[in-house]
Amino acid sequence: MKQATLTEVRNHAKAYFDIVESGESVRVLRNGKPIADIVPVAPEQPSWKRRKAQPLLLDGVSLSRLVLEERDAGP
Repeated sequence: MKQATLTEVRNHAKAYFDIVESGESVRVLRNGKPIADIVPVAPEQPSWKRRKAQPLLLDGVSLSRLVLEERDAGP
């Protein structure tokens, strides 16, 4: 993580935001003490892409298989 004083960030904001845009974080210091971290934003993903879907199981049987079998059986 790169560190910079508040004055450096204010005077060279474009350069520091270019660093953040490239994926690196920047810690901002005031009087030698950390006051903020500038971190890259995670890319937006649709909810269906965020995690892999797991098949639902009931007593070792696929729930989707049960639904399909019930549909085939009819009312």
